Amino acid sequence: MTTSRPATQISADEARRLALRAQGFLGVPDRKAGVRGTLRHLGAVQLDTISVLARSHELIPYARLGAVGRKTVENAYWKDTHAFEYWSHAACILPIEEWPHFAFRRRAYRNRPHWNHDLPDGTYDQVIKQLRAEGPLTATDLGGAKKTSEWWDWSGTKVAVERALMYGEVVCVERRGWKRVYDLAERAVPATLLHDDLDDSECLRRLVRLAGQSLGVGTRADIADYHRLKAEQVDAVIADSGLVPVTVEGWGKPAWADPAALASPPRGRHRTTLLSPFDSLVWERARTERIFGFTHRLEAYVPKQKRVYGYFAMPVLSGGHLVGRVDPAREGSTLIARQVTLDGPKAVPAVAQALIEAASWVNCTDVRVERVDAPELREPLVRELARLTD
Repeated sequence: MTTSRPATQISADEARRLALRAQGFLGVPDRKAGVRGTLRHLGAVQLDTISVLARSHELIPYARLGAVGRKTVENAYWKDTHAFEYWSHAACILPIEEWPHFAFRRRAYRNRPHWNHDLPDGTYDQVIKQLRAEGPLTATDLGGAKKTSEWWDWSGTKVAVERALMYGEVVCVERRGWKRVYDLAERAVPATLLHDDLDDSECLRRLVRLAGQSLGVGTRADIADYHRLKAEQVDAVIADSGLVPVTVEGWGKPAWADPAALASPPRGRHRTTLLSPFDSLVWERARTERIFGFTHRLEAYVPKQKRVYGYFAMPVLSGGHLVGRVDPAREGSTLIARQVTLDGPKAVPAVAQALIEAASWVNCTDVRVERVDAPELREPLVRELARLTD
């Protein structure tokens, strides 16, 4: 790969602020654009089954916009064909206008040599026929999602409809009780967007540029990770993506930035909030450590006795820094901070503020603190919470 010599040098602090603004945490949020604007700005919102305070795709706009109604969030994603669900960073909600740019991935799935699940003869065609006649339908409506109670033991119809989703013949048009509701893409995707006309290079150039814009500044690994591209795919198009090469103090690796982001210094109000572990600000562990000096790891799938920070530890963002973690739970109308980790006494007000706001958003009237990793900070945190609720 050949690139032009980096023309811009930026400090580590400037890179952090560029990242915060690009992710919607620095400056005044565009409330008029709302949840849909947040989705377009980020380019991808990750989905996950875990729900503690709320599901991750609800936590993403909340973290940026504040107490937006959860029904408003769902409607913004699923009503009037503004988004579609597909494989990006993981299973993600994506802006509908990006449908053509995932043609490269749909083609790759269609050409995939083998699958982990067997597909009985005729099942695929039968699923398409049933959706055409009766859709939208869940996998259960189509004849059952699983052969047994094991989560991985998919039925033939579930295998078929998921394969059709990966091929782009079928789209998830909403989530109903967290089940995917499927319909034919020809009905769900606007006709002007429903095509695979773009070649792989054009798709990749667009996604690399979008990733750079959503990150503000990033290494090749950062940019590749955003939509789970391969390193060689990024290398092939980055010179023509519109991103510009930069060097970042202390990063030790080449980086690229959104030229529009470099044109104006990041400034404005910082958001104080709890972050989903699946938030795109922190979903890439190496980047989070590099930018914030913060080790972030989801421990939901770690055996309980081996967890360090808790089941669903949520980083706390304040003043443009990650200042602690809260592992939350709900018990009736009480938000419980099962485990709190604070980056020193100065983090107490921010963590208290984040807890109070989150409690209000999920209609909890009380906050109870259980364990604080630094025991001497438990009482100051409890006092601050009491002060904010008086």
